[in-house]
Amino acid sequence: MSRAPTTTQREDRPRERLARHGREALGDIELVSLLIGAGRQGDTARDIAARILNDHGGLLGLAHCTTEELARTRGVGAARSAAIVAALEVGRRIATRTLEPGAAIRSPEDVFEHFHSSLRLATQERFLAILLDGRHRVAGETVVSQGTLTASLVHPREVFRPALRTGAAALILVHNHPSGDPSPSREDREITERLIQAGTLLGVAVIDHVIVADRGFCSLREEGVLDWEPNVPG
Repeated sequence: MSRAPTTTQREDRPRERLARHGREALGDIELVSLLIGAGRQGDTARDIAARILNDHGGLLGLAHCTTEELARTRGVGAARSAAIVAALEVGRRIATRTLEPGAAIRSPEDVFEHFHSSLRLATQERFLAILLDGRHRVAGETVVSQGTLTASLVHPREVFRPALRTGAAALILVHNHPSGDPSPSREDREITERLIQAGTLLGVAVIDHVIVADRGFCSLREEGVLDWEPNVPG
């Protein structure tokens, strides 16, 4: 004969703990179990949440998963996998610091803080450019290419076309290293030097190239590949 849960058992449930103590009081398993909702196939929601985190390397590993990969976990399925991936994407977007038009770029740390959440988990290299006005304030940003970086993919034409179209005076190059190590490769340095030369001819200064990775960032300006002093309002 089934019996109703006691008051103590109800208060131990993630939903009740969330209401009583706030989101910080919940562990990873409890948070994921709330996304799952109800149990299935003899497993509780907590059982399924624990299996998901164990199979996919915790929350960080979970953030790399596709809906198809999650759906193959016993007890998950298509609807629940979609809910989990959507929730993680919402969190990622909230965590991303927005570079608003008119904001000043004062250091490579500003670039890192903006792009870290969106690029640190990317499985492919992405190359972007931040467009700046004459006082190094943000005018916009554009995606140049996606995939393994080569000189043919990161062509000056694709990098500088948006800058020339919008009248940008300078730009900052940004790309990620999916390996997690932000150290610049020989190809990174060669591409940067090529784009500096092209920018000099076109009158659009390349003031930095920031490599973003899970374990930090690297500024090629600080590495000595290029040299500039930020011209920002005091």
